[in-house]
Amino acid sequence: MVTDYDCWHPNHDDVTVDQIVKVLLANAGKAKNLVQHAVPRLGADAGACDCGCRSALQHALITAPDARDEAMKKKLQAVAGRVL
Repeated sequence: MVTDYDCWHPNHDDVTVDQIVKVLLANAGKAKNLVQHAVPRLGADAGACDCGCRSALQHALITAPDARDEAMKKKLQAVAGRVL
C-alpha cells in the first residue's frame, strides 16, 4: 500500500510528512475494514471450501515437530496453532 514512487520519479511532486501520515492512516483503516469483514466470513462455515484456504496450512510446515523452536511456536500460535 505504501511506495517510494515520489522519491525517484522525475515527474512526481515531493510529498510531505502530513501527506504520508494521511495515506498511512487511510490504509490502516482499509486494512481494519478488510479484516473485520473477511474474518467472520472465513470462520462462518468450517466445511470444505472451493479455494482451499481453510486447509492451506495443513501441509505447509516442513520442520519436523520435534525440531520446532518452542519460542517460535508461541509466536505462531495465533495464526497456525491448529497445525502446530
